[in-house]
Amino acid sequence: MASERLSVFPAFHKVAGRRVVVVGDGTEAAAKVRLLLETDASIRVVTPEPTAELATLTADHKLEHVQRAFRRDDLEGAVLVFAASGDAERDGAVVAAARASGVPANAVDIPELCDFYTPAIVNRAPVAVAITTAGAGPVLAQKLRARIEALLPQRLGTLARLGDSFRAAADKVLPKGQPRRRFWSAFFEGGVADAALSGQIDSARRLASQLLTRSDAADDGFVWLVGAGPGAEDLLTLRAQRILQQADIIVHDSLVPEGVVAMGRRDAERIHVGKRKGRHSATQDEINAILVRKARAGRRVVRLKSGDPLIFGRAGEEIAALREAGIAFEVVPGVTAAFAAAAEAGIALTQRGAASSLVFATGHDASGDVLPDWAHLALKGATIAVYMGRSVAAQVAARLMQAGLDPATPVAAIENATLPERRHFAGTLSDLTGFGERVDVDGPTLILIGRTAAESAASIAEPLRPVRKLAA
Repeated sequence: MASERLSVFPAFHKVAGRRVVVVGDGTEAAAKVRLLLETDASIRVVTPEPTAELATLTADHKLEHVQRAFRRDDLEGAVLVFAASGDAERDGAVVAAARASGVPANAVDIPELCDFYTPAIVNRAPVAVAITTAGAGPVLAQKLRARIEALLPQRLGTLARLGDSFRAAADKVLPKGQPRRRFWSAFFEGGVADAALSGQIDSARRLASQLLTRSDAADDGFVWLVGAGPGAEDLLTLRAQRILQQADIIVHDSLVPEGVVAMGRRDAERIHVGKRKGRHSATQDEINAILVRKARAGRRVVRLKSGDPLIFGRAGEEIAALREAGIAFEVVPGVTAAFAAAAEAGIALTQRGAASSLVFATGHDASGDVLPDWAHLALKGATIAVYMGRSVAAQVAARLMQAGLDPATPVAAIENATLPERRHFAGTLSDLTGFGERVDVDGPTLILIGRTAAESAASIAEPLRPVRKLAA
């Protein structure tokens, strides 16, 4: 159908070291200058009275400034011109002069005067994605740009430049046809790309060299240690979402919701390893062995952990195992439970005059007879975020009060943070001694101790200590 044909032909102008002219003095001109500053063009600004913003851009970047009204000879040597005065008559005169000189022109916000449209650009130099609606919907183009920005890794240009540096060697070593195509497919989709996109350039270069010398262009594996966040699917980071779509294998914990695991490729292998208190289905050594074995087999593996992998997630042990095995890896942080729980409860974890420090602690270190190392910080007013502390809540409270912490110190507890079944409890340190008695609380629970916990939303909170019903 004719209506499905483009009215424009997508193309990229070569502007490096070549003159591009911007005529105008205000916001529109400044916007075009900022866009052109993402290129290596030689920019000439023509305006007698630039606004402060445009003058600053011109001075800071040492651009050529013709400080007078536009003349046709300002287009000498130009490859593109932008008419951006905001005045239709003045911009029309610039376009007419450009066409007479054979220079493509763009009149900002006047589609009928444009020889080309300025696209919404996703810049991953030397990679670029340009989006246009041919003037029909600039806002739509910006929305599409935002979506593509989220999909494309920030270091995509780094990968492209690395590929360019290997092009001559690949052309020399590999015959044309399938061997060369197989090499580049493995280069841009496998371990080389994974290492480059995670910023490990030396590792990426080494892997690429190894790939080049293999007759079958086999790929090395890669492991990501990914934080799944506190549970809500929309709190998963954009990077984590992208990586889940690349993984061949997803090794996940019990606390990671199925909806998050399902964000991976449909054909990806799922390996459930448990890692929930009292219900471990795989030891840490067994998990380490799985990661190493699968990566050595050339697979791309995501180790998906609840919250953030670096906070009580045993990521250090897995990192050590991967390093010892020579497996390339990347850690992808996630939203940790303390941040999510505090946000839902309306609690500021630090606050001027109340708490200037924050401690992440685990309840397991309070199950013995010795006061935990972090207890003295609680006495000094720090906010304490206790992970996995529900079953030892009474011991934590008792030892803190024995050490001198005021029994009236505010405490909040959040079960199943960010999930529909979340519950919020509030009370004091003395109330915390009875929290472990609640048989109705069995989900992952984050306990916050400190003055800032008093800010918790009391209207939606249940009491920490269970309410005992009086006998009839």
